[in-house]
Amino acid sequence: MSKAIVLNNKFEKSGEFALPEKFAEIGEQNLYLYAKSFLSGIRSNSAHTRTKGEVSGTDKKPFAQKGGGRARQGSLKNPTFVGGGVAFGPRNNRNYNQKVNKKQKRLALLYALNKHAENGTLFVVDSLEIKDGKTKEAAAIAKKLAPRDGLFIVQNLTEKTYLAFRNLAKYYLVEASEINAYVAASYRVVIVEKTALENIIKEG
Repeated sequence: MSKAIVLNNKFEKSGEFALPEKFAEIGEQNLYLYAKSFLSGIRSNSAHTRTKGEVSGTDKKPFAQKGGGRARQGSLKNPTFVGGGVAFGPRNNRNYNQKVNKKQKRLALLYALNKHAENGTLFVVDSLEIKDGKTKEAAAIAKKLAPRDGLFIVQNLTEKTYLAFRNLAKYYLVEASEINAYVAASYRVVIVEKTALENIIKEG
């Protein structure tokens, strides 16, 4: 059974939060497939080549069919010529999306969180709200719990808390309803509000 580290108001260890045993049985292939689907979905798909029907030029036969000792050619726009079209090149109308069903998305997220708990990098706090919106306060929390980078998950995101975390490089603040497995697995440390974690587990 994996256990998350519970922190008090001073962000010091005060206990442990046990995750359901069934989380340990989730296969890592769920995370792999979701990450693959997520990255495919955000792919820019900007690479585009022109075929011989799209390049500029003439379709006049460049030289006689016979008598020259050369291979027959019908157009200078063929891929064999410089300036000709590209054969089987990338096209920007290709669909890279890969479908992952809702259940597998949930399993991928639960696997990512359970893995953090196993590694001792999943922290649970009562609240991450910063009422005065001071970035200095948010930075102090971030550096204490996640010196290199970290993901903060809240149940309800307030404007002041958003402003406090907005300018912190290598740290990301997100509502529990918006979290996904790829984001959860991308950071070395995850800090989550207790209410948010309970709702994620309940839905899972």
